[in-house]
Amino acid sequence: MPITETAGAVERPRFVSGSLLRHVCVMAGTGAIGLIAVFAVDLINLFYISLLGEKETAAAVGFAGVVGFFHASLCIGLTIGIAAVVSRTVGAGRAADARRIATSSLVLMTAASVVVGSGTAFFLHPALHALGAEGETARLAQRYLAVTVHTLPLLGLGMACSALLRSIGDARRSMTVTLAAAFVTAVLDPILIFGFGLGLDGAAISAVVSRMVLAAIGLHGVMVKHRMLGRFEAPRLAGDARALAGVAGPAVLTNLATPVGAAFVTHAIAQFGPSAVAGAATIDRLSPVAFGLVYALSGAVGPILAQNLGAGQYRRVQEGLRDSLLFMVASVAVAWLVLALGQGVLIRAFSAEGQAAELIALFCTWLAASFFFSGGLFVANASFNNLGHPLLSTFFNWGRATLGTIPFAWWGSHHGAAGVLVGQAVGSSIFGLLAVVVAFRLAAKLARQEPSMKAPAPVLDAPVAPTSAHGETAALATPQPAAVTGPAASAAAP
Repeated sequence: MPITETAGAVERPRFVSGSLLRHVCVMAGTGAIGLIAVFAVDLINLFYISLLGEKETAAAVGFAGVVGFFHASLCIGLTIGIAAVVSRTVGAGRAADARRIATSSLVLMTAASVVVGSGTAFFLHPALHALGAEGETARLAQRYLAVTVHTLPLLGLGMACSALLRSIGDARRSMTVTLAAAFVTAVLDPILIFGFGLGLDGAAISAVVSRMVLAAIGLHGVMVKHRMLGRFEAPRLAGDARALAGVAGPAVLTNLATPVGAAFVTHAIAQFGPSAVAGAATIDRLSPVAFGLVYALSGAVGPILAQNLGAGQYRRVQEGLRDSLLFMVASVAVAWLVLALGQGVLIRAFSAEGQAAELIALFCTWLAASFFFSGGLFVANASFNNLGHPLLSTFFNWGRATLGTIPFAWWGSHHGAAGVLVGQAVGSSIFGLLAVVVAFRLAAKLARQEPSMKAPAPVLDAPVAPTSAHGETAALATPQPAAVTGPAASAAAP
């Protein structure tokens, strides 16, 4: 749905009416296909690399993946802010502001990813050493990353465009952006790795081309199909940046918590040898593909909750959270069953042996169940980020990455590599459960405000967006009486 204006009125936002469960299923389903496509790129790379039969090379992909995870988490955090602010602005009926903020968001994403991506190149050796990479494994990982880190802006632009498309409800096109990039990787990987005999270098080249396709298709959808971008206004950039940072800042910190925890786990597993690292790397890349619907909920639920918050429909916000949890439970149950039944096929497909095979089997049989709680954390994070309490998301994610990971993984390391993964699963489950409880309490408190049209606006940790009138930061407006023009025309007050 393009952001269009007709005779001074703004089109009704898509998510403020209709079945919330249907919206969740459509957004999560299409989002999952696109998200699985993104993570499938890494899984495909690892699959073809594993066919080379070199444990050091497979382990190098694992170490490089941790560094790449930091980069992806930065981009994901920024896209959460972009989707939340643009969705709330659309829900409040402010189309012109939404276009301007969309343009500012792409500029800010490009600037941030250039600094972080290329800046990482100067610290690759100490970073990999800190993770536990040594010898040939460290050398291969550094060579791979030396090519891919400079293309982070392409990844960031593609992900930002996908988020903008989700913010207006075009889930199908958002899915197409990432799906096309994964298709390119699936085609190029075997050609470059085996056909031209480039090995790990071929995987790096394939990743670069894939990111170029991701950015190109994303920009086409945003600029040509939906005309979502307004004129770039340099004087307004600082105000837009503050509005985006209100959500994106805590969201970035939130998302960086996960790779921090993953880095500690990788370091703990590295002491058990390349086979254990290769097994953990396989699990890290298999998880988001198997549980793609769960991972997609973070991005899918956000625009739904944000548009209803912007329109003042607080009870629908509460119902959307409930339906998202139900969807998550069903998705995890199905994925766990498939993993448990297909673990033998997966172990053979990735040529896993010894500790690697044992870790994969443990994950598929038992540890996959921890995603009931991890999925709850994903949904809770989407609720916190889009309902004006992003600091809670930061708190719970960092709690899981530190108190929920380090002591449990350290204790587990005394029982081998498997103990590390068991400890990590137990600790993360505790924080996932707590986050869900807090999210439901906040949603219930918000819903109680709807019956009174004079109820005060909910108190947010972060503002919605600067208005176009004077550039000051806007607070979220309370809904106007129905006799005016309906929820779609409720604008945020300056």
